[in-house]
Amino acid sequence: MPETLKVGLVQMRCSDDPAQNLERAVAGIREAARQGARIVCLPELFRTPYFCKHEDPRYFQLAEPVPGPTTEELARLAAELNVSILASLFEKRTDGLYHNTLAVLDPERGYLGKYRKMHIPHDPLFEEKYYFAPGDLGFRVFDTAGVRIGTLICWDQWFPEAARLTALQGAQILFYPTAIGWLPEEEASEGAVQHEAWELVQRAHAITNGCYVVAVNRTGFEPAPPGAAYRGIRFWGQSFVAAPDGTVLARAPVDEEAVLVVELDLSFIDRFRTTWPFFRDRRIDAYAELTRRFLDTCD
Repeated sequence: MPETLKVGLVQMRCSDDPAQNLERAVAGIREAARQGARIVCLPELFRTPYFCKHEDPRYFQLAEPVPGPTTEELARLAAELNVSILASLFEKRTDGLYHNTLAVLDPERGYLGKYRKMHIPHDPLFEEKYYFAPGDLGFRVFDTAGVRIGTLICWDQWFPEAARLTALQGAQILFYPTAIGWLPEEEASEGAVQHEAWELVQRAHAITNGCYVVAVNRTGFEPAPPGAAYRGIRFWGQSFVAAPDGTVLARAPVDEEAVLVVELDLSFIDRFRTTWPFFRDRRIDAYAELTRRFLDTCD
């Protein structure tokens, strides 16, 4: 295992043109590789606008198989640049069955596999249950660039169970490609609290699992369709990397595209887990009730 590893975060705006978005993503990956990144992560559903703002069957035409055309192109780029690439895509599994999926491309082995988003939200302008079936591959880890990474997606980042089950498989870095932002009507009153909660919960995952967390968001305003209750989403950017002790090592701006390259001290994982032995002190004999939806009674 290398002592240090540089990871790249490509924070980008997404237009209505999938080809243009892919070009922008490729440019970001190239820039991250130029700065020495060994693993580069793109935002959630980077090839399109965040189409889940409303229900429209036309958007299913944006889906593609995984592996498929985009993973093939990114696999070639990974080999050329000697980087691993994490790409979140709208997967068409078969007619009428779609997933929000992250593909892992390795520079030597090509397509390593995929993770399908497990937690699917349904809120105003985040109507993902219309488009995506819940993931059925479980929580996954991949060995690439000399480390073991965990791959989760957006809404997954609010669930400590997802981070824990991924870390228990040996993940040293948790990657969360994301599409999250403010509803403009709520930003003045709730915006700061909402963003702080988003970042705070992921920093907590880093601490309680003794690993690095990499969250990669999109930026820019994307309007809602006419007649919607809200004007759209202003994605809050601010992609970041948190260390095992919760320290934010780098943070992107709110309203700008950005490529962050952050060097991670992998030896810090072992030092931190030794000092804060959460894995040692877990009461695995006492957690069976976690498999229940809710505890209706308590003795």
